[in-house]
Amino acid sequence: MTTQTKTLYYKTVDWKRILFLLIGLTLFFVVNFAPPWPDAIDPTGKHFALSTQGKGALAIFLLAGTWWVFEVIPIGVTSLTIGALQVLFMVRPAEKALKDFMTPSVLFIFGSLVIGMVFTKTGLTKRLAYKMLAIVGEKTSMIYLGCFVVTAALTHIMAHTAVAATMFPLLMTIYSMYSDDDKPTKFGKGLFIGMAFVAGAGSIVTLLGAARGAVALGFFKDIVGRDVSFFELSFYMFPVGWAMTFILWGFFMIFFKPERKTIPGLREKAKKLGAAMGGITRNEIIAATIIFVCIFVMSVKQFIPALKPLDKNGIILVSTVLFFIFKILDIKDLESIPWNIILLFGGAMSIGFCLWETGAAEWLAINWLTMFKESHWFVFVMSIAFFVMIMTNFIMNVAAIAISLPVALVIAPYLNVAPEVILFAALVTAGMPFLLLVGAAPNAIAYDSKQFTTGEFFLYGIPASIILMIVVGIAVFVVWPMMGMPILVQ
Repeated sequence: MTTQTKTLYYKTVDWKRILFLLIGLTLFFVVNFAPPWPDAIDPTGKHFALSTQGKGALAIFLLAGTWWVFEVIPIGVTSLTIGALQVLFMVRPAEKALKDFMTPSVLFIFGSLVIGMVFTKTGLTKRLAYKMLAIVGEKTSMIYLGCFVVTAALTHIMAHTAVAATMFPLLMTIYSMYSDDDKPTKFGKGLFIGMAFVAGAGSIVTLLGAARGAVALGFFKDIVGRDVSFFELSFYMFPVGWAMTFILWGFFMIFFKPERKTIPGLREKAKKLGAAMGGITRNEIIAATIIFVCIFVMSVKQFIPALKPLDKNGIILVSTVLFFIFKILDIKDLESIPWNIILLFGGAMSIGFCLWETGAAEWLAINWLTMFKESHWFVFVMSIAFFVMIMTNFIMNVAAIAISLPVALVIAPYLNVAPEVILFAALVTAGMPFLLLVGAAPNAIAYDSKQFTTGEFFLYGIPASIILMIVVGIAVFVVWPMMGMPILVQ
């Protein structure tokens, strides 16, 4: 091999990719084949052993996290690796490990992506985008703010996954008026990462934004014996959710300040393009009706006894079927679904259930929280919030709550900490996974814009997560006590 050929070879080989590929594999084999680890011991003295399968789950968890962050292979293929390793190393049998790739939650994401596709194909997206731009004007800072406020507001009445799927095509249309180039821009990164972050911030305000709230309140009632009402949750969460929304707007104006302060003539152009679309079409009316009814039924079913048995996954999949019945979508549209994103969430569900069923997640939670059982009450509450924030980036936020909340509520009486502050602090951080795409569906949906890499998302998620912890600290120490939340018990 000549010197020139060698130089060319070394330039074409992606050494960074190979390095992190090997780091992931090394972490897996070191942890999986390590000698048994010590038991976790809770405050009552009960021992929790980490089984061989549990250690295997942690090994897969570390490999997947490394490969997802540095995107050494497509994120959907990393998810397939999660399933394969569970089966090959006998962490869980195939019927469990692989079944999780098509859980109801994954199918809900599929249905949400289809709704976003319908918005784009029918023209509803453009119609809404032109209306919004005509209102917010030509300043890119106001376009940021308008998009973030609409996203956060919508998550008060519908699931944040559905909101992200609805907003995504809208933002794609807005962005196309900013740049004709496919090359990522600061404005594009801020617009799409911002949408994902704000969808999480808004979703904590009501029980309609995500399933995590209802699950947490169920645990709270079982352990503490007290109901938390819809209004009480919204009362304490509203200032935190909206504070984060506006803080994130400032965050993106600093870290992703648009290359242009204004888009000259945008308002007039938006008005002309809106007028050129003419009257609303038959397909737009049918699509809008199906989507509205779907969202309305999902939003009100918990308040109407006759509708409570209806599962949200069935409702959203019926909308998908109706789109094909009315010929709004066809087979080509089905083939264009971003399966990379769906596989990503299949893998996230699989590793989440794997950590849960093998006892690895409980072992982690007890080891972490018992470290703070003799600390100051504020440090203890913040440690819970931090643990949930980290865990919810890797596994379902519902699972992160289910793992940590029972342990935290057992430890709380030893420190005279009121259970309410633990519940709400955990719910805030569970709603805002800013580090990994698998933390929440809006993160993965935003990734489909191709404006940012998984590494960039992780990098800018670090300061955003620090800001989140500061906001939680202020809420716990100042805001919630002023609003009447019990913090300490005598």
